[in-house]
Amino acid sequence: MNTVVLSVFRVSVFLVVLLYGVGYVCKKRTTSLREKCSAYECGLDPNASARIPFSVRFFLLAVILLVFDVEIALLIGVPWVVGARGFGWSRAIFGVCFFVVVLFVGLVHEWREGSLDWV
Repeated sequence: MNTVVLSVFRVSVFLVVLLYGVGYVCKKRTTSLREKCSAYECGLDPNASARIPFSVRFFLLAVILLVFDVEIALLIGVPWVVGARGFGWSRAIFGVCFFVVVLFVGLVHEWREGSLDWV
């Protein structure tokens, strides 16, 4: 048993050293240009000032999309959990329908508020 553990340890150390070496070689090649290593997000110039104001509507839309992504995950997962717990599939379907109604009410509120208008 002791030789097996020692062999696994040696292979693990070898893989760590090998991956570290590959990462080090790749890092040397990519750091040659400063512009290639700088962040590029949202179409903004990475070498310009970071204090340029951005649209609040972009931020609001990103938050709305994040919330709806989480809610879609809940829509997929909640019925399976409730049904698997033995509460019955009718309660699971009712819960999902209630959840969709709450989402729809939120969407109508955001639409009336004007948060979804880009013009």
